[in-house]
Amino acid sequence: MKLLITTQKVDKDDPILGFFHRWLEEFAKNFEQVIVICLEERSFNLPDNVCILSLGKEVGNCKVKYILNFYKYIWLNRKKYDAVFVHMNPEYVILGGLFWHIWRKKIILWYTHKSVNFKLKIAEKLANSILTASRRSFRLPSKKLKIIGHGIDLELFTPSQENLNSKIILQVGRISETKGQLILIKAFAKIINKIPEATLCIVGSIANESDKKYKEEVTEYIEKHNLKNIIKLLGPMPNNKIPEILQKATILVNTSYTGSLDKDVLEAMACNVHPISINEAFKDILPQNNFINSIDELPDKIIFFLNSQRRNEYRKIIAQEHSLQLLIKNIKHECAA
Repeated sequence: MKLLITTQKVDKDDPILGFFHRWLEEFAKNFEQVIVICLEERSFNLPDNVCILSLGKEVGNCKVKYILNFYKYIWLNRKKYDAVFVHMNPEYVILGGLFWHIWRKKIILWYTHKSVNFKLKIAEKLANSILTASRRSFRLPSKKLKIIGHGIDLELFTPSQENLNSKIILQVGRISETKGQLILIKAFAKIINKIPEATLCIVGSIANESDKKYKEEVTEYIEKHNLKNIIKLLGPMPNNKIPEILQKATILVNTSYTGSLDKDVLEAMACNVHPISINEAFKDILPQNNFINSIDELPDKIIFFLNSQRRNEYRKIIAQEHSLQLLIKNIKHECAA
């Protein structure tokens, strides 16, 4: 079977979207040919049966050009793919949906976010099938919806082989108010007298002006409260470098209110790092003791897990429900159904 994929960006070094490079490697193992239409291409190293077609954002910002390139690519390659997998962006379903139906190409939309807008409602009508990671990851009622878990690379995200006695708290994600870095920092400041050897590491980049202002607020708080020596802002980091720091951490804290199934928690679980989250998307996934209903619970929960041993059950959950290999096989099955 031959597959067309549409996605936002192909760049193995991108701190946010770099994970999709591994998805493409796994798609290549399961499909005869993979054609990828992306808005932007940067650094990649993919098998010979993967063809990358960029709409051109890396050379200029022109939406008309993007749309014209999109229609050119789906037309010229129409005999080279049997199904279409649209990753996260409903607008691609809207743009190509009618043509793909005429050409009898099955349309599969992958979407994992609580946001429901007009574009998503239209895409839901045009798609043959909708896939998501958990029941809370897609909020639009649809008979086309199938829950297949997320795609965590268990070969990349592995537990540390050393017996670590570190007291490292980690947060990974975009520096943004919706991700709640300042919430964690304030909770951390409340426990440092009880566990003075604890360190907080924050990995993440900014995406817009709002994020930039929020990062300035975070930095000012750290400096004002003399926390620079125990809180490290590590900046952006490619997805393939995240395991190195996860393997040294004791806890991964997720204070996001996005309602989507953030990969950072699942990646931490794959490394057998204690996850703590207030994100409602994890309420049915995390062990009950790892989920908090209020930020007020966070300081005590951090202290509890800093003094706990690592547990193997976390990785088992990922292996059974959220492995990359299982995800791609489920997508392939859906393409052929």
